[in-house]
Amino acid sequence: MRRGARCPKSIRTPDPMRMVLSRWQPLAVLAFIMVLCFGTVPQAGHAQETPDAGGAAPETQPTPETQSTPEAQAPAAPDTPAATGVLTKSQTAGSSKGGKSITVSMPESAKVDYAAWEQMAQRADRALADDTTSNNGLELLRGQLSAWRTKFQTAQTANAARIGRLRDQISALGPVPAEGQSEAPEIAQRRRDLAEELARLEAPGRTAEEAYRRANGLISQIDTVLRDRQAKQLLKLWPSPANPANWEDAAIAVRDTGAAIWRDLTTNWRRDDRRAEMFDTLPVIGILLVMAFVLIWRGRIWIERFGNWLQGPTRSGRWSRVLAFVASLGQIVVPSVGVIMVAVAALASEMFTGTAASLVEGLVLTGITLFIGFWLAGQVFPKRAEDGGPLSFPVQTRTEARFHVQFMGLVLGLESLNNALFPTAQLAEAAVPVMNLPLQLLLSLTLWRFGHLVNRCAGRQASESATGGAAEAGRFRLRMIQLVAKFVIALAVVAPVLALIGYSSAASALLFPAASSLFLIGLLLVLVQLIGDIWGAVVQSDEDTAGQGLLPVLAGFLLTLVSVPVFALLWGARIEDLGELWNRFAQGFTIGETRISPSNFVYFLILFIIGYGATRLFQSALRSSILPKTKLDQGGRNAIISGTGYVGIFLAALIAVSAAGIDLSGLAIVASALSVGIGFGLQNIVQNFVSGIILLIERPVSEGDWIEVGGVSGTVKSISVRSTRIQTFDRSDVIVPNADLVSQQVTNWTRFSLAGRVIVPVGVDYSSDTEKVARILHEIAEAHPMVVLEPPPSVVFAGLGADSLNFEIRMIIRDVNFSLSVRTEVNHAIVRRFREEGVAMPFSQRDIWLRNPEAVADILRGMRSVSPAVFDDMAGTAEAGPKQKPQRDDIVLDPPADPRADEIPDFDDGTER
Repeated sequence: MRRGARCPKSIRTPDPMRMVLSRWQPLAVLAFIMVLCFGTVPQAGHAQETPDAGGAAPETQPTPETQSTPEAQAPAAPDTPAATGVLTKSQTAGSSKGGKSITVSMPESAKVDYAAWEQMAQRADRALADDTTSNNGLELLRGQLSAWRTKFQTAQTANAARIGRLRDQISALGPVPAEGQSEAPEIAQRRRDLAEELARLEAPGRTAEEAYRRANGLISQIDTVLRDRQAKQLLKLWPSPANPANWEDAAIAVRDTGAAIWRDLTTNWRRDDRRAEMFDTLPVIGILLVMAFVLIWRGRIWIERFGNWLQGPTRSGRWSRVLAFVASLGQIVVPSVGVIMVAVAALASEMFTGTAASLVEGLVLTGITLFIGFWLAGQVFPKRAEDGGPLSFPVQTRTEARFHVQFMGLVLGLESLNNALFPTAQLAEAAVPVMNLPLQLLLSLTLWRFGHLVNRCAGRQASESATGGAAEAGRFRLRMIQLVAKFVIALAVVAPVLALIGYSSAASALLFPAASSLFLIGLLLVLVQLIGDIWGAVVQSDEDTAGQGLLPVLAGFLLTLVSVPVFALLWGARIEDLGELWNRFAQGFTIGETRISPSNFVYFLILFIIGYGATRLFQSALRSSILPKTKLDQGGRNAIISGTGYVGIFLAALIAVSAAGIDLSGLAIVASALSVGIGFGLQNIVQNFVSGIILLIERPVSEGDWIEVGGVSGTVKSISVRSTRIQTFDRSDVIVPNADLVSQQVTNWTRFSLAGRVIVPVGVDYSSDTEKVARILHEIAEAHPMVVLEPPPSVVFAGLGADSLNFEIRMIIRDVNFSLSVRTEVNHAIVRRFREEGVAMPFSQRDIWLRNPEAVADILRGMRSVSPAVFDDMAGTAEAGPKQKPQRDDIVLDPPADPRADEIPDFDDGTER
């Protein structure tokens, strides 16, 4: 065969990896954009290759690739009219005698034709044993097996209600008598009848379970074969494109494709019917081309100007940015519609058929991918200087990054065109890597420069944020951007080397998914920013805090979670693999004897949220409508509201678990074992929890009380399950464990009464009239408005102090919280009245008596004789200095006789008596 010539159709071998990478990458990104933006998903692909796993496989016509494979021609799906409820001998072994069939009454939806299933399973075994079975044939076979498996899964629950009722009846008869014991003949006969009926009803479910496991095993085996083939294709070593000897095959392939397109066009032009039909549709073709030219050439510019007008200085705000984003979607839709119009006009002319039609298809995909790249580049790296975009890069950096993203879109589009014009199956083996190499090198260079640009700019921002003390969330985001950029740089270096060596499939599997993933990451960033703008417009927050709310963060997390399957598809995962993972996830997991499925969890979550909301609603009704009409104090109301919350949440969880059908009995042993260890480890927490319940019930302390405990004095602000928060008078919060409030002595100043006693000590001079002082103090206490008159205030002559006569005013005030204010005001009144009444205020006075003044004088004279100069200087300084005011603590060398000396008591200190 001539080098570079097309292979005969009979020996074409489809390249699944090539098909996934080339055809589904741009379409997957476009579909994801359509889902998130428009809510619709275009139905792409062939239905017969991926039948619905939830129903019967559709009737399909054999394709040329599967027509020669008898194993792929499976029997009809399980919805065949031949379904009966009859079990064959091989399927009822152990449950029927003598090979006789047992007819079981089953619901119409649960009837399965096991004879047809047996033929299907045997053909699947033969197809798996034959290494020449094509991938398309295996995919079709898997889809039909998946339909059978779904049918068997449904059939397993046949007669479930009747089986449950029979088991209850058998349980009502009591346990089976032990050996040597007997029971009434009527009970024994009834037990046998019920057991036989139960076995008959359980037979279809057990048969369906066996068939389900067989179908599941066949599907797993097919998946394994397809993954092995995909891995082999990925690691296949092609002829090196660096070898000039292989370039001739690529040149021949290009020449043959160009000749085929020219041949198709000229052949159609020579046909009179085609030419006549083209002339008949020429007006329509002309209108389509004119409209397409306007949409492609001017559509994007008009929409971009409209978006800038929406974001103008007179229309600043978040809603304008949201509207501008919605309008910007027209930059994809409008020119894409223009490209589709060109394709429709070309196909309507009847000139483009065969290879020329493939050219049109490739151009449509190229144009749509290119417009997606232009739109995404403008959103992630906007042109407007005041709009930094999701990454907040500088203007110059955004310009260069925007060019790289647009060029990536062009390369992805050209890859779609290359796959449409040069399918791998129709090229010589040496031509495949040569045809792939130019686009691989272009994309590698673009990824390398883009990665370096993003890594450099993100690193600069990370350094600035580290020195500026930015938030940890911002630094983490920049680190993730740097990590992605470094990963892209590594791929851009490794992929060309692999391509030049000959691993062309591996290089394509790294480069094109990487570029598509960057597109998807950019789309996620744009959507997260859009959600932040919408949230900021709704709550009217500023630019810095709009994206930091809980809702934008949760929305971003959900978008990332939804994008995980799309990332998997871009990197070569099969839709069937994702569906299989979802089926396993939907079936749930088993813990002990308890099986928990996502549906049960969602049901539990919904019921618990409803119960929790009802509890909070009831608490609000108690707080605002019911309890204020009672005679309970604020502490009692808070205790009732808190207790209602605890009981309501507990009941909501209990009802949700029971209604969701989650059986926790199997976890009883595990829970009891864990409770021992938890009991020791959480002993203090449990003690505080129980103490908190005691506080809520007995209420020795309530919110708003002034208490003293453990040397802490302050107002109780809140009582939680574990601890109590006390605010001291210096406005500091002290967290006290509830166990301390129950086990220690607590002084509560305001629990049962706000009235409290205030003691104001007063001291007067020894020359004062004590009865007059007592009268004045009593009048001051009675005159204060906060002092109650019953019991009346009292004045106590506390005793004779070292320097004063000590009195105390003892009075009961209405609100002990004002004790400091009352004490201050009373002291002011005392000072004012004492001055008016001439009552002397005491002060500290000390008289120092020297018993031997003559000896001290001799010592001083001796010191003067030794150093007279020093004493002269001291004397001169004393005469030149200011006159010193005599102090109260005078030195009396020769004290006068004091007639009261014998009457004054000898106090050794100033302690109050």
